[in-house]
Amino acid sequence: MKSDATHDVILNPATLPSHVAIIMDGNGRWAKKKMLNRVKGHEQGSQTVRSIVTACGKLGIEMLTLYAFSTENWGRPKHEVKALMMLLKKFIVSQKEELKKNNIRLNVIGQMHKLPTDVQEELDAAIQLTKHNKKMVLNLALSYGSREEITTAVRKIAKKIKSKDLDYKDISQDLISDHLYTKEMPDPDLIIRTSGEYRLSNFLLWQAAYSEIYISDTLWPDFSENEFIEILKNFQERDRRFGKVECSTSNDG
Repeated sequence: MKSDATHDVILNPATLPSHVAIIMDGNGRWAKKKMLNRVKGHEQGSQTVRSIVTACGKLGIEMLTLYAFSTENWGRPKHEVKALMMLLKKFIVSQKEELKKNNIRLNVIGQMHKLPTDVQEELDAAIQLTKHNKKMVLNLALSYGSREEITTAVRKIAKKIKSKDLDYKDISQDLISDHLYTKEMPDPDLIIRTSGEYRLSNFLLWQAAYSEIYISDTLWPDFSENEFIEILKNFQERDRRFGKVECSTSNDG
């Protein structure tokens, strides 16, 4: 996880997003543009992951969530899914000691039980190895889909109501949040999507209610630390009112 772009950065630590989430899009198109196999795009994309994780650690971002594999991605050709799982395993094996050294805790959100057994085992090992790390949390969204996440939460709440462990009057936004994969995590302050697509693609739909969104035209394998820093600067210039307006003490209407 090397970095060479953060030493001259001037960012206000007080207004940095504490939680950044990224929809890493464009690996396949990157490969197609270069007349390469799609898997080569995913391989190059994993190098970008290393770069951005390192940048977040150096900049003081407390939490980074990466949309690595969606529930819909299971519908891709079997050879591509197999290659993605191999890349995921390779990434975890190669980076778990680096994560530990850099005080980064690994976490997974999604249907981890649907991943291949060997991948689950490596993820479990890395999660255990880094569980006491405090500097930053790296969330990998794997076999993740927000609609499934919300549906699962509703089922859990309904089951508690049926067993009389919960009254329907107790249902609140906080209660729903407490039954999501992201329980006890802050909502993302900033969601970045690469490759120029203007949609959330079933990613953190509940949690994104007041997230700032930035769309980059850059394909994920070409996404750089410098561009990431420029996006953070853009975030710091935004006026986040969360649906409210500033109160004025004047009588100017």
